[in-house]
Amino acid sequence: MERRRLGRTDMDVSVLGLGGSEIGYENASVETAKALLNRAVDLGINVIDTAECYHTSEELIGETIGNRRDQFFLFTKCGHPHGTESAPNWSHDSILESVQRSLRRLKTDRVDIVHLHSCSEAELRKGEAITALQTARERGYTRYIGYSGDSHAARYAADSGAFDTLQTSINIADQEAIELTLPLARKNNLGVIAKRPIANAAWKNGHKPIDPYRHEYWERLQKLNYHFLHTHDAHAAVAVALRFTLSVPGVHTAIVGTGKPERLNENIAFLDDGPLDQEQFDSIRERWEEFAPRIWIGQV
Repeated sequence: MERRRLGRTDMDVSVLGLGGSEIGYENASVETAKALLNRAVDLGINVIDTAECYHTSEELIGETIGNRRDQFFLFTKCGHPHGTESAPNWSHDSILESVQRSLRRLKTDRVDIVHLHSCSEAELRKGEAITALQTARERGYTRYIGYSGDSHAARYAADSGAFDTLQTSINIADQEAIELTLPLARKNNLGVIAKRPIANAAWKNGHKPIDPYRHEYWERLQKLNYHFLHTHDAHAAVAVALRFTLSVPGVHTAIVGTGKPERLNENIAFLDDGPLDQEQFDSIRERWEEFAPRIWIGQV
């Protein structure tokens, strides 16, 4: 699998990373998580991304694959110590406590990146949350620090000089970052980690998803009406979506979540044809520019 140097870091990351939200939110069994995570590493995926608020995700990662810690890069996020249903806490002490708790759950003495998880621009400007991450780095809890979020908060983070990496939404239904944020990320040599790279496959079942989390992208895709989404081969459409994200200049790795080990081989196969050809890439961008209203900001 292709690897790319993650910006200013010393990490050569696989272009496909594994997201840990599904195993946490879906309460995956230890057996399922073990099969999934070990297969991912065996297949050459060397990025595993999680967060403190993904229910049991960190514990499952630590319990099932902690013994292979030197074979992959481990990213987590902080700021929501009581889950996304509760108010975030961006205080210095809370962030440091969260990072240390994540290390215990993950059964490691340090992670490769800790990201502030959807911290608002106003909180970023206060500086306390950034200082807390810098303290975590100084204490050896994390090698690098990053920001995970979207729109103008992500732009501020990319231009602040404080972060090593940026994790932001980039996909066929969410392209604001391509012009708003990524030029700054490239200028400042930030590692760019694309989240939601297949737009949650919101179109895949042919009807509005039951899960409200997917509704915004479903509505956008109805208006964008990309021709390749009408193919009878659902896998081919997912492949185009993923290859689009990885064809965006400055993107180093794309995090795709799944709780099903068998999906890993499919996701890797989607990349067999490499980046999209320029004509197809440009057609997706042109359709976005034609149909996307200004209210379609990056999805947090």
